[in-house]
Amino acid sequence: MISKAMCKMINEQINRELYSAYLYQAMGSHSSHEGLNGFAAWFGQQAREEAGHAFKFYHYLLEQGARVEWKAIDAPPVSFKSPLAMFEEVLKHEQFITKSIHDLAELALKEKDFATQIALQWFISEQVEEEAAAQGTLAKVRMVGTDSRGLYMVDKELGARQAK
Repeated sequence: MISKAMCKMINEQINRELYSAYLYQAMGSHSSHEGLNGFAAWFGQQAREEAGHAFKFYHYLLEQGARVEWKAIDAPPVSFKSPLAMFEEVLKHEQFITKSIHDLAELALKEKDFATQIALQWFISEQVEEEAAAQGTLAKVRMVGTDSRGLYMVDKELGARQAK
């Protein structure tokens, strides 16, 4: 049986994951508006992934006999200064998500909640990938700066991303 404290934290994590989906979809919408369809495709795929993470947590709570509590999701920004600003925000946001998952793991360890510890291992590994992808793309966007040809190439590359 999962503790009330763990249940509360996982419910909060569901909300954070859904906000992540909202944020990335907003970045995708902005990218489409700016004619960066590769960026838009990347962010759309990322949004679907984040929603999937929320539902992994959702199903875990149900498997544990816990109650899922749906909370309001904050609205993300509508526009962004530049592709660079978006990927700086992506990295910052993924680091925030990593910390929140580590906080969950810390509580699971403290409570000797072995089932949750095991379930969280997938998310911990996933966050390593998420941060690496954000850092790699941010490095490319920084490298090209405002050069339209370079940005075009990054846009093409992001558009070719394959779903997991």
